Amino acid sequence: MADQSSKRKAKKEKMAKKDPNKPKRPPSAFFLFLEEFRNTFKKEHPDVKAVSAVGKAGGAKWKSMTPADKAPYEAKAAKRKSEYERLINAYNKKQESSADEGEGESEKSKSEIQDDEEESGQDEEEEEEDDDDDDD
Repeated sequence: MADQSSKRKAKKEKMAKKDPNKPKRPPSAFFLFLEEFRNTFKKEHPDVKAVSAVGKAGGAKWKSMTPADKAPYEAKAAKRKSEYERLINAYNKKQESSADEGEGESEKSKSEIQDDEEESGQDEEEEEEDDDDDDD
């Protein structure tokens, strides 16, 4: 069990922190449809509170729709996707320019460097203690 918790910690450390300034991905045509469907479903079935019921009903309705019925949602999705691509390109250019400015610095943050120094300091202290024990 200890192995699993250490693996989780290691995985969390490897994952990059999410940038709050990064644009969110646009919803798909289905999710755009589901936004509208959710409102109509709640009006027709005010007693149903389960999210799964709304999702199942929405999925069934989406499957039964013709491509012509889906077209307006797909058009909205395509429009949002092109807007997202424009925003993400601008975001990436901004990230590259800020990365170019900070090239002189290491990839490690200051806190990571301090952590490494503390760990190496602890290792040296332990070795010194081991050496003292050998004298006995």
